[in-house]
Amino acid sequence: MLHAVTTGLLMWRIMNLTKENFDSSLQDSPLMIVDFWAEWCGPCKKLSPILDELKEEYNLPIAKVNVDDYPELSERYGIRTIPTVLVFENSVIVKEVVGARPKHILLKEFEQWL
Repeated sequence: MLHAVTTGLLMWRIMNLTKENFDSSLQDSPLMIVDFWAEWCGPCKKLSPILDELKEEYNLPIAKVNVDDYPELSERYGIRTIPTVLVFENSVIVKEVVGARPKHILLKEFEQWL
């Protein structure tokens, strides 16, 4: 399930996307922010709690793809460096952020969706 309803508000969770649910998850959400990452990636570990904060503070629909588990998804989108965050609107990439960024920079990158 992509979202849960809590106290009358739509509350998004960070979900782990797979090759089986990736396309349907994008179709189910007009906006989706997807973090391509790996367990061994130091910058990915720095970015993850920042994305958690943004999800909580701004109710952003954020999902993750482990590039080691699903290389076909990273290949589909030409992911060569991780972390890479793609913003999808209606299943179309509208923004790409490569590398770990501090929260204040991500806020500027995502400001039109806040």
